[in-house]
Amino acid sequence: MTKPLSYVLEFEKPLRDNAKQLDELRQRSIETGEDHSREVHALERSLVSLQESTYSNLTPWQRVQIARHPKRPYALDYVASIFTGFQELHGDRQYSDDQALVGGTALFDGKPVMILAQQKGRDTKEKIARNFGMPQPEGYRKALRLVRMAEKFGLPLVSLIDTPGAFPGVESEERHVSEAIAVNLREMAMARVPSISVVIGEGGSGGALGIGVTDRVLILENSYYSVISPEGCAAILWKDGAAAPQAAEALKLGAAHLKASGVVDEVIPEPLGGAHNDPEETAQALKAALQRHLLELDKLDTDQLLEARYARYRSLGVYEESG
Repeated sequence: MTKPLSYVLEFEKPLRDNAKQLDELRQRSIETGEDHSREVHALERSLVSLQESTYSNLTPWQRVQIARHPKRPYALDYVASIFTGFQELHGDRQYSDDQALVGGTALFDGKPVMILAQQKGRDTKEKIARNFGMPQPEGYRKALRLVRMAEKFGLPLVSLIDTPGAFPGVESEERHVSEAIAVNLREMAMARVPSISVVIGEGGSGGALGIGVTDRVLILENSYYSVISPEGCAAILWKDGAAAPQAAEALKLGAAHLKASGVVDEVIPEPLGGAHNDPEETAQALKAALQRHLLELDKLDTDQLLEARYARYRSLGVYEESG
């Protein structure tokens, strides 16, 4: 049986129309007692075929839309599904507690880890409280405090990335958001514990990198990781935010391209249509990936860990020498 679409993206409307036609035929069969089983089965096969065709040929912009889906699991949903005993730790000990960036200790397969995560909100009140998942300087300084705590107690770091970017407001600049992110890049690069980051939705610019300089970088299939949002890129290059689909194509921000270029180490598959269609299946796939990579990293001593991390980031990108 097909699952109805509770929130329909523009490119999913043909699927919704087919599903609606199928539901109407089923209802008519119940009300009239007529046998429409042959037509129902034909429509079911047609809908499944259309779903497979639609979701196996997504454009970069369509994947961005799925990454932003309002029903998509957020960081704390995965924390609840994968970890046990999560104890949230608050505050940066300098200014305030940023609710867009949460962190704390938890158990993963019975072993203690430190979690850093960017959290969006579901309803209007929570979205405002979480600042729409855009951390301010105090969020990154809280993350830095927890990175140092993880080093002190020898806890592996697990970062869950989901942000359109760090908050760009005046107050954020006044409190030196660029400096806060820059310090995190340096300190996470030198952290003497294993670390893994996972892009679970949006991975926007320095806001994502602020908790993403790790030994392994994983990404869910319909997430994106980019130096700028498609809308921001479109506004700069095309002078029109409506060119976001074209910008998404130019940015090559899809998970498969990121894997091919070495930016991410693994693409974690999602259920057909996106993680929101089966959050538990997605959580189990994410858990299996974390288990594999933590096991591999656990075999390295500290010097090997730092050397491999340095080599990983030095190998990114392409450059040419003139002359």
